[in-house]
Amino acid sequence: MAVSYASGTSDIPLIGMTIGEKFDEIVSCFGDREAVVCIHQNIRMTYKELAARVNTVAKALLALGLNKGDRIGVWSPNNVEWLISQYASAKCGAILVTINPAYRVHELAYVLKQSGCKALIIQNQFKTSDYEAMLAEICPGIAACQPGSLQEKEFPNLRTVITTTRSRHSGIYGWDELQGLASHVSDQAYAQRQVELDMDEAINIQYTSGTTGFPKGATLSHHNILNNAFFTAKIMKFTEADRLIVPVPLYHCFGMVLANLGCLTTGACLVYPSEAFEPEAVLQATEQERGTALFGVPTMFIAELALDSFRNYNLTSLRTGIMAGAPCPVETMKQVIELMHMHEVEIGYGMTETSPLSFQTRTDAPFQKRVTTVGSVHPHVEVKIIDDNTGKLCPLGVMGELCTRGYSVMIGYWDNAKATNSSIDKDGWMHSGDIAVMDEDGYVNIVGRIKDMIIRGGENVYPKEIEEFLMTHDRVENVQVTGVPDEKYGEEIIAWIKLTAGPALTDQDIKAFCKGKLAHYKVPRYYRFTEEFPMTVTGKIQKFKMREISIGELGLKKPQAKL
Repeated sequence: MAVSYASGTSDIPLIGMTIGEKFDEIVSCFGDREAVVCIHQNIRMTYKELAARVNTVAKALLALGLNKGDRIGVWSPNNVEWLISQYASAKCGAILVTINPAYRVHELAYVLKQSGCKALIIQNQFKTSDYEAMLAEICPGIAACQPGSLQEKEFPNLRTVITTTRSRHSGIYGWDELQGLASHVSDQAYAQRQVELDMDEAINIQYTSGTTGFPKGATLSHHNILNNAFFTAKIMKFTEADRLIVPVPLYHCFGMVLANLGCLTTGACLVYPSEAFEPEAVLQATEQERGTALFGVPTMFIAELALDSFRNYNLTSLRTGIMAGAPCPVETMKQVIELMHMHEVEIGYGMTETSPLSFQTRTDAPFQKRVTTVGSVHPHVEVKIIDDNTGKLCPLGVMGELCTRGYSVMIGYWDNAKATNSSIDKDGWMHSGDIAVMDEDGYVNIVGRIKDMIIRGGENVYPKEIEEFLMTHDRVENVQVTGVPDEKYGEEIIAWIKLTAGPALTDQDIKAFCKGKLAHYKVPRYYRFTEEFPMTVTGKIQKFKMREISIGELGLKKPQAKL
């Protein structure tokens, strides 16, 4: 009997070096080629120019007293300073903690405390988000202390805050001021630090929403993310001649690993169209910079195709790209291939905990497989699909839980052994919680989720986190959150709420309670005030019934099978 197991073979060996070592190698090979173009900042840098900036900031971080293994957070939308911080932290051995720019005070405080950040890099403001003001709310000492000497009881490790521009607070280093510290560290001391680094050491913590009500910090090594980026780029046939348009956020593994590191491993050029996704900016950047590749979640591609001005742009330079982060509609894939000239566009599937990709479609695969599956297994990675009850391998064509094993599996969840042990079994398999099915050719479909995770516009949202927050409202007696289908975002969030006795509340009352405290994509769109929840005879709430009832009451289309 053929079973649902596959291992990715490859004639190309894994990379056995740190990110810093790979960075130096690429700079020596492609130093005069453009490394990054940031359109909204009007910045262009070659690899040599980028290296000069990276080495300066890395020395400055050493001057601040950051030791190997110390955590440094970055809380900012897309910009060149983000990229520099990523490579500078890797070269000095500090663990980069990527913080979602949409986070608000409640979420920021948790991440800073749980990771034990020693330093934090922020952008002063983005759109309506005043990062300095939010930080000052939980760290009031930044208004009066000297830079690098912050002391807050709630965050005992946090000493240094840096802005990518200039600050209005005395306790925050400006970007130029930070770089001035580099002169205090010798070339010899800097070189010695890099010699001390090892490819298997942690270099990145990426927070994923957790079922316990708070995010979990997936801890990844140089080896994890450098190799996943390298093989993703290889499958896309990337070379130093490619120019990748990057509208996805850098805090996410899609941007930080697949885009930033993917380009680094091949000497390709990154193009940042805007601080955050703007469909018009993406098309403008593609035409202006002659982009050969474009990344995005399905909703991004849908928004670009829907622009009235879409046909005014010359996109003929595009060749490839990746659509990932959420189920990819077949019709959208077809339009991207036909109208955006991305004849080699690929679908990627994975999870932050696996660095991230475990599957990727290939350009030589049959067209139907390319647009209706998540492809086949990645090089040097093992996957299997198991019966969730018995743990045994499923026969081909039978649905079960997808598991991954290999170099790409994370070190674990930061300071959370219980969560780690519940996700990675004794044999090293990372359990995804996703229900998948494998065909006789090794192609895989993701058909559902074991857990209650909601994927809204490429963002993973776990109901428990929202439920626990809404329970802090003094009028909420009980609340259950689930997802319902949405044509634009894939899924939207509905909260079923049972109130305590008293005056009625409205949707707007709950939304106002969430504003500024939950990231915008976690705030439920729909609300149902109820006296009871569908339950089993043993008292367990049946979320699938909540979902069915909500779909009917809201008049929504029932979801089709997902990729």
